[in-house]
Amino acid sequence: MRKRAELYRGKAKTVYSTDDPDLLVLEFRNDTSVHNGARIEQFERKGMVNNHFNYFFMTKLQEAGIPTHIEELLSKKEVLVKKLEMVPIECVVRNRAAGSLVKRLGIKEGIILNPPLFDLFLKKDVQHDPMVNESYCETFGWVSKENLMRMQELTYKANNVMSKIFDNAGLILVDFKLEFGLFKNVVMLGDEFSPDGARLWDKQTMNKMDKDRFRQGLGGLIEAYEEVAYRVGIKFC
Repeated sequence: MRKRAELYRGKAKTVYSTDDPDLLVLEFRNDTSVHNGARIEQFERKGMVNNHFNYFFMTKLQEAGIPTHIEELLSKKEVLVKKLEMVPIECVVRNRAAGSLVKRLGIKEGIILNPPLFDLFLKKDVQHDPMVNESYCETFGWVSKENLMRMQELTYKANNVMSKIFDNAGLILVDFKLEFGLFKNVVMLGDEFSPDGARLWDKQTMNKMDKDRFRQGLGGLIEAYEEVAYRVGIKFC
C-alpha cells in the first residue's frame, strides 16, 4: 500500500491518502500540545509509543465487538486505517472526577463517579471544543439521533473493556475521549486512543501516567507512557 498525498496535519498526527480510496495512512508524530496548540513540544519516541498504544487498544476493542477503523500496523509510527466520514463530536466517559469537571463543579479530584458520566464536546478548536448535548447534535445536524445512541453505546462498552485491562495492570482509567465516524453507513471508532486523550493513574501511588504530566509540568511524560505500555503488555516493533 503506497502512501500518497498529505490530506490533513493535526496537532500530533498526519493523515495521508493511499492507492485505495477507502484507506488512509495515519502517522503519529512526536509533537505534544496543550491548550489547542498554544504550547507544543517534541518528545523522542512519543509517535512510536502512541502508534503502538493505539493499535493495541483498537485491536482489543475490535475483538470485543466494537468496530474500529484499524487495518494494519505499517511501521513504528504509521498505521493503515479505513477512511471514515468523521462525526465532529467527542464522546467522553468520566469514571473519576478530574480536569475540567473538577473546575466546573468545584468537586474534589479523584472521587468515583457512579455511574460514570458521559459528556459530548463539539470538535472546534477556535471555540475550545465546547460542551454540547444531544439536542444540539440533532438541531445542527452534526449526527443523527440513531448514530449518536450507537456512539454512546460503543463508548460505554469500550470503557468496560479498557477499564478491566488497566485495572489488571494496576492502573485506573480516570477518563478518556473517543471519536467516531461512518464507513459505508456503519458507525466505527476512529481517530486514536492513547495517553494523549485519556487520564491514567497508578492505583497505589495515584501518580498521573498521562498527558497531565505535560499539562502540569510534572516531567517524565514518555517514561510514564512507556511504563503504561509495558504494564498492559504492548510490544514495540
